[in-house]
Amino acid sequence: MAPPDRRAGAETVTRAAAALLLFVLAAHAQAPRPIASYDIRATLDPAKRTITGSQTLTWVNDSPDTVPTLQFHLYLNAFKNEQSTFIRGLGGRLRISRPERIDWGYVEIRSLKLAGGEDLTGKIRFIQPGDGNPHDQTVIEVPLPAPVPPGGIVSAGIDFVSKLPRLIARTGYHGDFHLAGQWFPKLGVWETRGFRQRPEAGWNCHQFHANSEFYANFGNYRVTLTAPLQYEIGATGIGKSRLVDETAGKATWVFEQEMATDFAFTAQPGFVRLERDFDPAAEITAAERAAAASLLGLPETELALPPTRMILLLQPEHRDQAERQFRALKHGIKWFGLWYGPYPHPAITLVDPPFGGVQAGGMEYPAFITGGTRWREPEDYFNSDETVVHEFGHQYFKELIATNEFEEPWLDEGLTHYVTTKIMEREYGPSRIPFRIFGWNLSKWLRLPLLHNASVNRIGYLANPVIDDLQRFSWDYYDGASYGLNAYPRAAITLKTLENLLGEQTMARVLRAYATRYRFGHPSSRDFQAVAEEVSGRDLDWFFRQFVFGSRLLDYAVADVESRPIEQPLGLFDNPETGEPELRKERGKPPQPEMFESTVSIRRLGDAVAPVKVRVTFENGEQELREWDGQYRWVRYTFLRPVKIARVAVDPDRHYDLDVNFANNSWQSAPQTKALTHWSGTLVFWLQNLFLWTGALL
Repeated sequence: MAPPDRRAGAETVTRAAAALLLFVLAAHAQAPRPIASYDIRATLDPAKRTITGSQTLTWVNDSPDTVPTLQFHLYLNAFKNEQSTFIRGLGGRLRISRPERIDWGYVEIRSLKLAGGEDLTGKIRFIQPGDGNPHDQTVIEVPLPAPVPPGGIVSAGIDFVSKLPRLIARTGYHGDFHLAGQWFPKLGVWETRGFRQRPEAGWNCHQFHANSEFYANFGNYRVTLTAPLQYEIGATGIGKSRLVDETAGKATWVFEQEMATDFAFTAQPGFVRLERDFDPAAEITAAERAAAASLLGLPETELALPPTRMILLLQPEHRDQAERQFRALKHGIKWFGLWYGPYPHPAITLVDPPFGGVQAGGMEYPAFITGGTRWREPEDYFNSDETVVHEFGHQYFKELIATNEFEEPWLDEGLTHYVTTKIMEREYGPSRIPFRIFGWNLSKWLRLPLLHNASVNRIGYLANPVIDDLQRFSWDYYDGASYGLNAYPRAAITLKTLENLLGEQTMARVLRAYATRYRFGHPSSRDFQAVAEEVSGRDLDWFFRQFVFGSRLLDYAVADVESRPIEQPLGLFDNPETGEPELRKERGKPPQPEMFESTVSIRRLGDAVAPVKVRVTFENGEQELREWDGQYRWVRYTFLRPVKIARVAVDPDRHYDLDVNFANNSWQSAPQTKALTHWSGTLVFWLQNLFLWTGALL
């Protein structure tokens, strides 16, 4: 396999800047258009936990294909009974100890008619394209009386009723709190041949699996929502109006959002509604803007951000957490905007779920996210801050770029997690995660070093680094733990390793180009690889093949180091004058000055092959640097010097965060130091795993 291109750094940076400029120009040349748009009128009945709705869907066939059917997601049917694919996929994690207390959810289509009046309700059939589970009702297909030609438009009216379940998987109700996510019939995505490397054209409309999230076309949304008068509503988009009917005791809200993939809302009486404006002039310093422009190789004028209205719906008992929630949201808007382009929507709504509503926390929809704070959060505890930054980040890698999270979860969750770590370390410091047990900060009491966010990612990665390939369909991972490991910490570690190999500046330009080119674009992992190769000017197939599309184990080790003095050899040697062999029984005095022959053996313990540097330091402070391609299982270097070897380091600059054991990457001549390195490394390894499984880190 080809090693990384090692051309001069200046040439690489120049190519990166040129490629980035091309991506920016291409993005501006292609005006996005709505594909699947919805006009919905719905009424929330909190007593019955139902949403009764009527929607008009307008779909544009932007492909060169003739499309004979429509396919819809009915996500809420995942919570209809224990035989759904979603509940089966939980593998017992639902923990139904008292089944009589379960309040199931569903969505029922009562009518489906084309704009011309033809009734297709009787032609609806449930399909199970993923697992053939006959009991799963999360996808339907409807044959059309006439296929939709390329460029054609179909419009359909759908009457439906949705029953919200008790909070599960970030949708449902808890007390008088309601989070309506994936609550209406939603069209799948028609993918033409070659789109996202698809072999044949067809609908991408997967069933709702336990680990999966969502994938949809961009469209314009207008939602008219009626609810009891005392309910405060937060939703995707801008609230255009609120009409009060005092007699009926109801209020009707109208929300609009352009170029979105979904619409979600929350409803609860007693929400504390607070609003602030993100003002770029006040929130971004001249130094921050200049640094971002230098990092990306763009003029500062390209980094201009618009103002954004921030809407916070807070639980009354969490009112004292409001400012830190706004602060975290500002950090997200600022850095994602500077690095990956302006946030295009005029507002973002942040929802604080109630106590007992943890299932509603940490979720993302277009222009609408949920966080999660608590009654009291210490100043040195940033869990809720990180949640806000992370969920806002999904506005980019999930909502604006709209990757297929059914099939490529790492491409959203992993990228978001990787960038969130950068923002958290920039704004809150690199070592801001205290070691806590039962609320006590033992980092201060025991004077322990604080772990930083990147270390926590590595801890998660070490839990089981090779059980699955990083890139898999979300339901094809070994289990839910493997899905979480690969979608979050392992993906972040893999991206950090790629950054180390390319350099921070080039990696930043890769992500900027990717985010710019594929805004409103639905890219794949292969598309991301192509952008990385184009911007960096390097062949990265060896990296993606092993660490993204594969699960190779990376582990380099210093196997053996020996320094032997050169002495007069024993044995039979020919006399130079007589040519007769003479016996040498004693070594005699060593040559002057004294010389040492030193050997260093490096082993590749894992099956991942990657070029790596080896740095050898001698007792007089001199160093030699070797570069090993890693192709064979081991390599041995020999040195002739008047001094012994003092230290050896494999990957001395720690480029490979994916290396599963840092403890064996180095060697020192002093025996006690070597032993200390070994045992302390081993201790840290086991402590990391203990922290991972006990949750003691937080």
